[in-house]
Amino acid sequence: MTVEIQKYKQFGPKDFYVRALKIAVPVMAQMLIQNLVSLIDNFMVAGLGDIKMSGVNITGQIVFIFMVFMNTICMAGGIFMTQFSGAGDKEGMRQSFCFKIWAGFFVAAIFTVACMGIPRQILGLMVNGNSQADVILAQGEKYMRILGFMAVPWILSAMISSSLREIGEVKVPLVISIVATLVNTFFNWILIYGNLGCPRLEVQGAAIATVIARSVEAIIFIIYMIKKKPPFAIRIIKLFRINLKLFGEIFKKAWMIMFSEMVWAIAETITTALYNGRGGADVVSGMSASFAISNLFFIAFSGIITATSVIIGKNLGRGALDKAREEKVWLLNGAKIFGLFFTLVGLVCLLLVPVVFRNLSEHSQSICRQMVLVMALYMPVWVYINGQFAISRAGGDTIMGIMVDGIGNLGFVIPGIFLMAKLTDMGPVMMYAIIKSVEIPKIAIAHFWLKKEKWVVNLAKENEGEKDENES
Repeated sequence: MTVEIQKYKQFGPKDFYVRALKIAVPVMAQMLIQNLVSLIDNFMVAGLGDIKMSGVNITGQIVFIFMVFMNTICMAGGIFMTQFSGAGDKEGMRQSFCFKIWAGFFVAAIFTVACMGIPRQILGLMVNGNSQADVILAQGEKYMRILGFMAVPWILSAMISSSLREIGEVKVPLVISIVATLVNTFFNWILIYGNLGCPRLEVQGAAIATVIARSVEAIIFIIYMIKKKPPFAIRIIKLFRINLKLFGEIFKKAWMIMFSEMVWAIAETITTALYNGRGGADVVSGMSASFAISNLFFIAFSGIITATSVIIGKNLGRGALDKAREEKVWLLNGAKIFGLFFTLVGLVCLLLVPVVFRNLSEHSQSICRQMVLVMALYMPVWVYINGQFAISRAGGDTIMGIMVDGIGNLGFVIPGIFLMAKLTDMGPVMMYAIIKSVEIPKIAIAHFWLKKEKWVVNLAKENEGEKDENES
């Protein structure tokens, strides 16, 4: 299809966008609640000063890398989960979930070793060249060692939650997230500052609160699965009865997603480390604070990805290929308006900086405000490219991610940020604003790749799950 825009209307009917929003809004609400709690965490830790907040936030950057691993597993399994859901193939859905669990436990093991075995060595990569590296690392190490205990519950929650969203059950993860975030906030209040007679644990208290909240969340998800038995639910003993052929197909998609996502994550980590080297704790805390604020409007990404994946994936899974082509056009054009709306949301979020981070230094607050403004202005570009990726991956086309992120990050972002750090004295905000302009040519590459229609594939038909009559 080379003249797709002439064949289909550019925008769908109102009912279509209402249907998309019914999927997207609960997911965004779940992410908003989680990010609000993260913001409250930052607010509470910020009261301890720039150094302790910096220690917590460099740990957050390492957690981010493992979150990318986890999301990769969810996306790879989710490609098949959504299409099997559209085809009504329960055994295929169970096998997709089984893949997520086994791959997730592998990531959990690595995360635990990293947190408990070599935290200082890993965190040291994030503050190389920072004038206050030693004191920041001391705080980060305390925080990271405790986070190692959250690996298994974190993975279980992520795998169950993502699977529910992929079959269109978006409200349950929202409710469970509300409970978990309330637990997190309550224990933060108790343990960071020593309320209700508890000892004042500061950064260690914040870590313990996170572990408790993740554990509660996982327990509730497991109880829900046992009680409600969603179509992908599987008995423990059945986890060992895997369809090797299907696992192989999912793994083929997983490693390609992993490559593109990890290239992006490594690029983000390198750039963050270089930003952190442009000053002391005030730079680290200011940059970290800006992402805590920006996460409130970054919820748009989860919304567009989930709605697009579910709508396109189910169409492909049931064999409605031409319908998938049509709705792809509607979704991408809707993403343009969606992105502009969230730019306005981002500008409103600027008002939170002097309220939430009033305990940080004035320089930290200034960096935070500038960064939030830059990220708000980039929202239309980022929302659109996330929609492009979601369409590609819904049909199992994971090569596009390698092309776009490989060329963009390996060819431009990483060498570009090193050159700016070495040859200029730019501040971190200007460096960020310039290097992110690479997203515009990435959109163009993705646009032409999608026209090849490598994503228009019925994976459920190609990989029909073997029906198990004895499965309840």
